[in-house]
Amino acid sequence: MSHSNHQRSAAPHVALLPGSGMGHLTPFLRFAVSLTSRNIRVTIITPHSTVSLAESQTLSHFFSTFPSITQKQLRLLPVNEASVTLEDPFYAQYEAIRRSSHLLPPLLSLLSPPLSALVTDMSLASTVIPVTQALSLPNYILFTSSAKMLTLFVSFHSMVDSQATNDSDEIQIPGMRPIPKSWVPPSLLSDTYNLLKTQIVENGKKMIESDGILINTFQSIEHESLEALNDGKVVNGLPRVTAIGPFPSCDFERSRPLAWLDDQPEGSVVYVSFGSRTAMSREQIRELGDGLVRSGCGFLWLVKEKKVDWEDAAELGEVVGEEFIESVKGKGLVVKDWLNQEEIMAHQAVGGFLSHCGWNSLSEAMWHGVPVLAWPQHRDQKMNAYVVERIGLGMWAKDWDWGGGEMVVKGDEIGKRVGELMGNELHKVQAMRIREEARKAVGDGGSSMKGLIELIETWEK
Repeated sequence: MSHSNHQRSAAPHVALLPGSGMGHLTPFLRFAVSLTSRNIRVTIITPHSTVSLAESQTLSHFFSTFPSITQKQLRLLPVNEASVTLEDPFYAQYEAIRRSSHLLPPLLSLLSPPLSALVTDMSLASTVIPVTQALSLPNYILFTSSAKMLTLFVSFHSMVDSQATNDSDEIQIPGMRPIPKSWVPPSLLSDTYNLLKTQIVENGKKMIESDGILINTFQSIEHESLEALNDGKVVNGLPRVTAIGPFPSCDFERSRPLAWLDDQPEGSVVYVSFGSRTAMSREQIRELGDGLVRSGCGFLWLVKEKKVDWEDAAELGEVVGEEFIESVKGKGLVVKDWLNQEEIMAHQAVGGFLSHCGWNSLSEAMWHGVPVLAWPQHRDQKMNAYVVERIGLGMWAKDWDWGGGEMVVKGDEIGKRVGELMGNELHKVQAMRIREEARKAVGDGGSSMKGLIELIETWEK
């Protein structure tokens, strides 16, 4: 057998470089597992050290479950200026990784066998793409939000100056219907540059030079955005955008499901969680508790008062009120620890999800056919809530503003909407239909599976 044939038959070796926060880490790990199951050698480059406890625990659990996946640590240089350290700790971490990107070449070149590609988190594109270009290493971006959000992400740099001066309350993303300005995170529309705005402008602009953009979504729910992106309508010359989602959860995420759920009637419980990075004011937390009681539905509520998990030291009773916890015994369960959301969504007792609309949470709701009441809190979440509403996965309380604003949504209003969600048969039917489509997309012959196989064939060349 000739040498060239022998070369080709070796399995591709791909490195993954995730960003910061569970919302970015989870899809990277799920993607890694799906690559490994297709006989691809995977190395994950993990920034050292992580921001949250959830991240470090997840990583150690992950690498002990998948010994064939290699871990390489990227030691981050300290970032001292106050402008960075005062911002959201997760954006500050992106910035630290971005500023340490020039330390990647030796790490990447010494990997054996040589890499076929590096898959980079979208938050790191502008500093990592120049590194891979210098090494002649193909670079793919893994976009961990919706295709709808990607249309804004890649085009925002071209309209950033006109937006500040423009009086319209709409934003025109090329090739798409205009969207209300209120869907865009306020920090992107501010006159001054902050970390989020700088990162989106720089990364969005640079992504045109990547070899491809991979996205955790699927054709049937986001064909409009995907077509506009791939027809060059949003940004001319954008590399191919391939939908390869939704990523099913993996064995390493399994934990003991809550026994409490087993005692609840089928479809009777609303699961309430605002993700791993949303902190809520104590006043809003109390109104939410009141609303859940008023809804008359069973509920499982994950309470979070701080952005970073290890700062969340207050006792649960102090946050929601001792008498509240007593009064809901049997009807509702309030927890403060990081829960395995995947397992909760899969439970037959869960019939609805009050969600901040982080994209991983929505992907899990689609995968399990759970209707959603959307209450976006920040970042990409209104763009994602639009997807929920458009595909009929649930309803979006549009008049409830971003979290952390001046407005506190009152308990009776929350109770009413939760009751509507739990009583809506149409949403249940549609959620089950989306569940079928999600599974079809990643099954044999499905659109996402085809996209993944084409990608792997590119790497094998």
